[in-house]
Amino acid sequence: MTIWPSADLETLATIGVAAVLITVLLLLWRWYRRAKARAALLAAVTGGAFEYLRDVLVPDGQGTLLHLDFLLLTARGAVIIDLRNVAGNIFGGDQMTEWTVMHRDRRTTFTNPQPGLYDRIAAVRALVNELPIDGRVVFRPTGRFPKGLPRHTLMLESLTSEYPALDRQALGPLLESWLPEWQRIRAACEPSSMVAPRAAI
Repeated sequence: MTIWPSADLETLATIGVAAVLITVLLLLWRWYRRAKARAALLAAVTGGAFEYLRDVLVPDGQGTLLHLDFLLLTARGAVIIDLRNVAGNIFGGDQMTEWTVMHRDRRTTFTNPQPGLYDRIAAVRALVNELPIDGRVVFRPTGRFPKGLPRHTLMLESLTSEYPALDRQALGPLLESWLPEWQRIRAACEPSSMVAPRAAI
């Protein structure tokens, strides 16, 4: 049976406590960085919006519910945002069924997101009369389109320039006329539990 000197036991205890503190600090730092990144991403997406909905389901009029990553009320009307997190060079076109991603030594594909966006636009348009409805597939900076952006796609850094923030009073009566229809959209939507990895914030 080994008997540890009290000095050695104190040293081991000190090392153990220090290891636990370092681990806790690292976990807190990681949580802080992720929280800060999520807040920055949320601000980048919603910076030009007067109001917004996030992760909601909207009825398509045929008994199906469609997921919306974001729906923004902007100075140009309501904008559906399909947020994508794709890393690498993206090659896509309006008439292509599959878009290709080249990242390092890997080649992958994903389904052209435009038809799904058009379905979401149509579903929201069916709920309103005067409020303009548009949509964009927005890609985070991890990806790039070396041969140009397809229709209805944007890079995240361009979102606020296309839909800039304006003072609420600048729109005045126009915004006030849109608000009842915006409230109609809000009432028709319900929370979505589908938070896709591509858009996780």
